[in-house]
Amino acid sequence: MSLFFIALLPPQDIQDYANDIKQYFADNYASRHAQKSPPHITLQQPFKWADSDVSKIEATLAEFASQKQSLTITLNGFAAFPPRVIYIDVVQSQELLNLQADLKAVVEANLGIVDKEGKNHRFTPHMTVAFRDLIRQNFQAAWTEFANRQLYFEFIADKVTLLIHDNKRWHIKSEFAFLPKSENSDVIL
Repeated sequence: MSLFFIALLPPQDIQDYANDIKQYFADNYASRHAQKSPPHITLQQPFKWADSDVSKIEATLAEFASQKQSLTITLNGFAAFPPRVIYIDVVQSQELLNLQADLKAVVEANLGIVDKEGKNHRFTPHMTVAFRDLIRQNFQAAWTEFANRQLYFEFIADKVTLLIHDNKRWHIKSEFAFLPKSENSDVIL
């Protein structure tokens, strides 16, 4: 059995920027835990799955992605889940909320993966830069610094990613391309 999760990963330049912020938290606030995964927006929380049956997850994700259009993701500033988590804020577009809800429904129906905790909480898309090992005192100091810090990126999320844990950190296991974003996808008639 291995631990997996499903996410959207930004392009490399945004990952590099987010990784620099994670390093800043490690250097200045003794918070290193966020460095154990690439910058991402979680769509399906971590779950255990038999290594011998990973092809079933991959087939389900390939089918899912083949029916979804790429979508625009907007990152705007920082936000927090006090008293331990600081993250890059992801604008909650209807497209993103629908994608996450559809994915959860598909993995539950096809794979029996149920996110019990997620059923009780509203999906808040975010890209974590500090958590778990960010102590309360350091959270307060860091949040004072980051609460009003400016950040703005837009990117096209053109694939969904399956990540696997190796008992130390998360790695990309496989990626599944969405359909290209159509020229008229943002036009409402």
